[in-house]
Amino acid sequence: MQISKYSASGNDFAIFVSLVSQNRSELARKICDRFYGIGADGLIVILPDSKNDFKWEFYNSDGSFAAMCGNGSRAACMFAYENGLAKKNMKFLSGAGVISGEICALENKTAAVEVELTNVKELAKSFNESSHEWYFYDTGVPHLVSFVSDVSEFDLDLARAMREKYNANVNFAQIYKDKVLVRTYERGVEDETKACGTGMAACFYAGLVHKNLGNQIFYPKSGEKIEFKFKDDKIYFKGDVKHTFDAVFYE
Repeated sequence: MQISKYSASGNDFAIFVSLVSQNRSELARKICDRFYGIGADGLIVILPDSKNDFKWEFYNSDGSFAAMCGNGSRAACMFAYENGLAKKNMKFLSGAGVISGEICALENKTAAVEVELTNVKELAKSFNESSHEWYFYDTGVPHLVSFVSDVSEFDLDLARAMREKYNANVNFAQIYKDKVLVRTYERGVEDETKACGTGMAACFYAGLVHKNLGNQIFYPKSGEKIEFKFKDDKIYFKGDVKHTFDAVFYE
């Protein structure tokens, strides 16, 4: 099968088109394997939809299904535009609801892509645990957020323990001068990743509500800049997406 590889702010995704919806958990594990497959944080399957430009099925690298992936949504938008499935302004159906996207610029297989996320849901009031204050939001998928003084002191063991206890992704954020630094332990990847769009969105929203942040520049572990803004009660975020290669995968 023909598969395209995209990188969005440090997250990488394998993407292909299908006319049929089916369980592709095992295929996702094979494709995302970094030794025996193409290697990716997630698999995106683009499907036709009667009300939107397309819909998707998103799988984490462990084969689990995810309702939403922020950086994956930007990669899907670029793929759809490059393959004539959508115009520069588009909408697609995710497991979390309808996502709006815009191709803001495109040059040499790199695009600036902005998406509008679904409404944020507070899953629990702030609480203290393991010497951290936590905020708990759903930005398409559940995320725990804790603001720290130095994000370089990423506590992998604590992140893993909180992920397992609350069945959520775990984010540590540091407000540093005019930007926010974020590191994320992702559910479904079961490790720290280079970036997580919905994780940064959760940090952004927690900062708006609890830290008096305004529109903000975020930097995940990958070091790639991502712009966040809050408008009409919606979160928008924009960053670069790169079409890195196309390949044929033998099942």
